[in-house]
Amino acid sequence: MAKYIAILRGINVGGKKKVLMKDLKETFRELGFSNIQTYVQSGNVVFDTPKDISDRKLEKNIENAIQKAFDFEVPVIVRTPPRLKKVISSNPFKPDNGDIKKYYLVFLKENPQAEGIRKLEEANTPDEFKIDDDHIYIKYSSKYSDSKLNNNFFENKLGVTASTRNWKTIMKLHEIAGTSPV
Repeated sequence: MAKYIAILRGINVGGKKKVLMKDLKETFRELGFSNIQTYVQSGNVVFDTPKDISDRKLEKNIENAIQKAFDFEVPVIVRTPPRLKKVISSNPFKPDNGDIKKYYLVFLKENPQAEGIRKLEEANTPDEFKIDDDHIYIKYSSKYSDSKLNNNFFENKLGVTASTRNWKTIMKLHEIAGTSPV
């Protein structure tokens, strides 16, 4: 068995692309996955596969199954628990568990091109961010909702599909995936 974490882009946001978690779990079961656990309604799924499959193949299989089951497209980004653990430990902003409300992680479907990174780095913002391959670490000066550094901003500047999670969600996925403490 191999364990994976799926990050779904844009479900149950603003009343659009509604997916009940029990229905999402059933879709994952139909793909042959087991030990399926969801976290909150925004599309975070930890699951086991009977064999090791590439992240890209898993993403495509899940995207196709969601399209078939719910009749709309949902981009999916897959990570392994060890990779998530590495991403957590590499956060340059070092959030502590006492005050994590200003820390977020953007998952990118692929590494951005240099031109997109240049556009992003030109952003004039009081918020801090750091691109690390196919992730972006963010420390907001205030609140996510007050910043222009939202998911759409990153997708537009980088030309890459993205999905953003707060640090509490990242740590909970890490816990659900059963990896050792960071």
